[in-house]
Amino acid sequence: MCPAWICAEARGIDPRGCADVAMERVECPHCGAANRGGSTTCRMCGDLLAAGRRTSRRVQRKILRRTDFIAASRANQRATRWLLLVLAAIAVLLGYLVGWSVELSFRGPPPEAPAVWFLSRWGVLGGLGLLLLSLGWSALALSTGDRLVLRISGARPVTREQAPQLHNVVEEMAIAAGLARPAVYVIETPALNAFATGLSRRRAAIVVTRGLLETLSREELQGVVGHEMGHIVNLDMRYATAVGVTVGLVALVADLVARLAIFGGGRRSRGAGVWVGVIMLVFAVLAPVFARLVQMAVSRQREFLADATSVRLTRNPQGLIGALEKLGASQTPLDGVNRATQHLYIVNPLRNFTERASRLWATHPPIERRIHRLRNLGN
Repeated sequence: MCPAWICAEARGIDPRGCADVAMERVECPHCGAANRGGSTTCRMCGDLLAAGRRTSRRVQRKILRRTDFIAASRANQRATRWLLLVLAAIAVLLGYLVGWSVELSFRGPPPEAPAVWFLSRWGVLGGLGLLLLSLGWSALALSTGDRLVLRISGARPVTREQAPQLHNVVEEMAIAAGLARPAVYVIETPALNAFATGLSRRRAAIVVTRGLLETLSREELQGVVGHEMGHIVNLDMRYATAVGVTVGLVALVADLVARLAIFGGGRRSRGAGVWVGVIMLVFAVLAPVFARLVQMAVSRQREFLADATSVRLTRNPQGLIGALEKLGASQTPLDGVNRATQHLYIVNPLRNFTERASRLWATHPPIERRIHRLRNLGN
């Protein structure tokens, strides 16, 4: 008798077979979300699915980071660091492949190497070179990125006399965060959205749409501004810029690697040379895909982190919950947005991702999942 069958009987489920048990859906008693059979905690709210069940330390930590905003912030920061390390590893490995292939083509393997499988000095230099190029390009983008984003979005600065409530809320959140008050901008559109920009905490701006100002209550506006202030506190524009530049470089270099794999040859021996070409071609195809997936995962983690930071600053998750509900229900399109700036906004203005297959490519977590987490942080 298999473990899945035993688990089904222990949970009081009619064991109709392993496949049926695996497909069984368990409803969370707290939020009502459907979960896979055998799950210990709810995928939405993190609550235990069976009352009285003994939990391991890992499960207890998982519940804590979904119900406590400090634990949630730390968990998201750890996840972001791991994702950045994965992205850096992809870039370094891709640079190594370029250097390795070039050395094989022009010099061949060293005399002491029995075959082409050797530690390439040119490969090491290529990996370090691509990493340094990514850092230099990121620094260049950081110097002008904020002004460019404001220009593209069509945002205009507003004075305290023109938007007194918005200025008051921004000032309150800046005091709570211990930062200088960022500049305040408004986009004249009936769409509901907002974003923050600024490559340092001293040179930052918060942008909201006219529709957001006219639709949200003061409490909801405070939740949105707290979320955007969280992006400033956590330096998310730096993360987004560095990740975006690295992903772009990976795509460019992957194209070069593919060309080397197809047209290169040089002094490679036939048997080993074929395997070298296959490895390079496969990595050149997969590297941009995985780099893009990491970029989207980083973006989603920073959104969760900004939500938790909003709760920390406002001490009131209900404001952001109400704002997200209205933002999710709004159907008014936001003009002037493209795929280069979609990740900046509090909700993606281009597309809502609901299906599991699409979530991997989503810049934002599903709104309902963010609301469930905020409700848990409130409890």
